Amino acid sequence: MEKFIVSARKYRPQTFDTVVGQEHITTTLKNAIKNNHLAHAFLFCGPRGVGKTTCARILAKTINCENLQPDGEACNVCHSCVSFNNGTSMNIHELDAASNNSVDDIRALVEQVRFAPQAGKYKVYIIDEVHMLSSSAFNAFLKTLEEPPPYAIFILATTEKHKILPTILSRCQIFDFKRITLQDTVNHLAGIAKKEDIKAQETALQLIAQKSEGCMRDALSILDKIVSFTDGDVTYENTIEHLNILDADYYFKLFDCMLAQDLAGAMLLFDDINKKGFEGDMVLNGFAEFLRNLLICKDERVAGLLEVVESFKKRYAEAAKSVDAAYIISALNLLNEAEIGFRAARNKRLHVELALIKLCYLSQALAITANASNFDKKKVVEATKAVAFRVLKPIAAPLQKAPSAETKVVAKPEAKLVIETPVPKPVAQPMVEEQKPEYKPAQTAAKPAATKTKLSSLDALRNKIAAENGGQTVADKPLEEAALKEAWKKFIERLKESKRPAWQSYELGELVIKDEACFEVIVHNKINEKFIELERKEAGEFLQGELCNRTLQFTITLIEPPKDETIIEAPLTAKDQYFKLIEQYPIVKELKDRLKLELDY
Repeated sequence: MEKFIVSARKYRPQTFDTVVGQEHITTTLKNAIKNNHLAHAFLFCGPRGVGKTTCARILAKTINCENLQPDGEACNVCHSCVSFNNGTSMNIHELDAASNNSVDDIRALVEQVRFAPQAGKYKVYIIDEVHMLSSSAFNAFLKTLEEPPPYAIFILATTEKHKILPTILSRCQIFDFKRITLQDTVNHLAGIAKKEDIKAQETALQLIAQKSEGCMRDALSILDKIVSFTDGDVTYENTIEHLNILDADYYFKLFDCMLAQDLAGAMLLFDDINKKGFEGDMVLNGFAEFLRNLLICKDERVAGLLEVVESFKKRYAEAAKSVDAAYIISALNLLNEAEIGFRAARNKRLHVELALIKLCYLSQALAITANASNFDKKKVVEATKAVAFRVLKPIAAPLQKAPSAETKVVAKPEAKLVIETPVPKPVAQPMVEEQKPEYKPAQTAAKPAATKTKLSSLDALRNKIAAENGGQTVADKPLEEAALKEAWKKFIERLKESKRPAWQSYELGELVIKDEACFEVIVHNKINEKFIELERKEAGEFLQGELCNRTLQFTITLIEPPKDETIIEAPLTAKDQYFKLIEQYPIVKELKDRLKLELDY
């Protein structure tokens, strides 16, 4: 039986052209080899599994090739290339700095550098995971790295460039490797599957590439596992099952529940996900990634950042059209906070369910927040609104101008006193509501000596108009309890229809009539008092119209219920208990004195 070799080793690149996704590195190295512009020290840095050590080995083999190709590639036929491929080359030395990181290991390496190569041009020293070297080892390596022999070339590889001393970085030619793109990984996996006679769906390979996060070694390892799991038939369904990935269909269903505010559907969907063995943090993280993809679909300029299975791209685009970007950003913020607090939560499931509840009612919360500012502004305007003037009907007959500015007292047959005051000439058109009247200086009227009756100028004007119209006056109706309560209920219904919260306070108010044009509203807490005061102006105008009383007014009286002042006896202290005891039993004090006891109260 032939020995199995994993794909990461079996299909490891042997030339620069077979390196995947690092064309900017391989092109530079090939040109340097062709033009004989090789540096004495290289530093390859980048994420794991992207080809750093592989490129270091290809470079070491190529510079020692006896029959170098015109394009800068090794021939793989000469003695040097064959010995390298077989692992027997004496000109290439690899050191794992993770396990050989002491000063003695570096000193042994420096001792080897002193000897020239027996065959070939260069001796290449590849130090992997160089960031694991100790500070003393770095310092011991500095002089040799700065001025090596002409035949020695050092290639350092690391995943954590920031941990390397600046003195080392300044002595090396630095090459930054990048993550392998999703499409490059899919193409490479498809080529290997074709060589191995593996039936692999493109959606499954896209899922593997997405899971590997730009690491080719991880992608090949995942492919080997799934091939063993499925016996050579790699499909989207068994790939999801093997990798323990939550299908995007669940996220689309959860998103639909959010938009429809279907909390029950979202909770049942999460229960189904939980029964399949997926942890809550995986759901939060996956849904956040789903919303991030929706946000990307909102703008065509960043459509290239969408790394999802090809069959889902159209579905993502359609879902993105049904929601605003502001809504997605708010949901992402909620998910981020929930994911941060997940680890500290005791009840993990409840923590995730609370996040789903917030997401389901997020649109309603955003609407309330948006309307809150407008509501506050409206209240401020109403609070400072000028008092509206009542429309006065035009008078049919013009009034006669008073002969003098002094007030005249005219006796009527009914033995009533009517005081005439100077009245400005009326205008034929009625006054418009809320229009400010033209200001005129008031004229002082002489006080009549024959009577103590004092009438306002408005009453005098009414009586004047009544005299000109044949003595007919429209009197205000006095307040009646039944009519007042009926009008009060109508105003409460008006508040209910406009959905203003003050209607409850108006229902709790007690009405007490004081006189014919005034009544009192009694409340028993400050909240009701404030709510009634808030709608007081509108209530007064409404009641004046309903009760046909233009002088109607009402006051608000707060009568708080008496507080329960039940006196609770405090428990006796130890000292009080002692004195009470010796007062009842004096022998206890005598016992204390005889035994010379000291009490600690």
